[in-house]
Amino acid sequence: MLRTVAVCLGIFLSSIGAHAQLEQLEKRMGMGNASGLTDSKVASGLKEALKVGAENSVKITGKTDGYFRNEAIKILMPSNLRPLEKGLRALGFGPKIDDFVLSMNRSAEAAAPAAKKIFTDAILEMSFDDARKILSGGDTAATDYFKHKTTDRLTTAFRPFVEKTMSENGVMKQYKGLTEQYQSIPFAKSDSFDVNKYVVEKALDGLFYELADQERQIRKNPAARTTSLLKEVFGESRK
Repeated sequence: MLRTVAVCLGIFLSSIGAHAQLEQLEKRMGMGNASGLTDSKVASGLKEALKVGAENSVKITGKTDGYFRNEAIKILMPSNLRPLEKGLRALGFGPKIDDFVLSMNRSAEAAAPAAKKIFTDAILEMSFDDARKILSGGDTAATDYFKHKTTDRLTTAFRPFVEKTMSENGVMKQYKGLTEQYQSIPFAKSDSFDVNKYVVEKALDGLFYELADQERQIRKNPAARTTSLLKEVFGESRK
């Protein structure tokens, strides 16, 4: 599969005029002509592989229960607020805690679709150096590229969605009420906490977790190549 990605990236670079760089890449990788597929088809295969992985990760996370019912990425109470959660549950406030956790996950689910365009832009911005790092990297090298290129933009894009959804669901009001209930207990203390920032960070963690899983599947599992183009390009170049 590394050979496949190398071929695809090489053809993609040549299609935008990087002929000298392509020759360097082929020499370093010890590659000759790969599969007999047309240049345009191989280039399209690469773009589609990256696009499919990115879109699938957004589809998985950006729907109702995309975070909440996914134990791998579900947003829980932060570790520094676990004493608050434990104390309030002991006092019978478990349902309110559960509503608060649900609302955090709903906010992440509302924000996730905003990643689609940002991922698409990152694919278009891929440079030769980016390609070389992906080639020399492991099974999640493309995810690492996306993470490096898009984290700041995703944080900026996700924040308004999270704040809006948290406000609509009354999350901040719930959080304030929970902390006030806890602080009314003698000797209890809870520190101030930026809930919106926490939800944005955990939403990105979950998105990149799913993106990495999609990348592994496309690299290794023929069943994950869900279009005829992916099957033709990735299947042919493995022969």
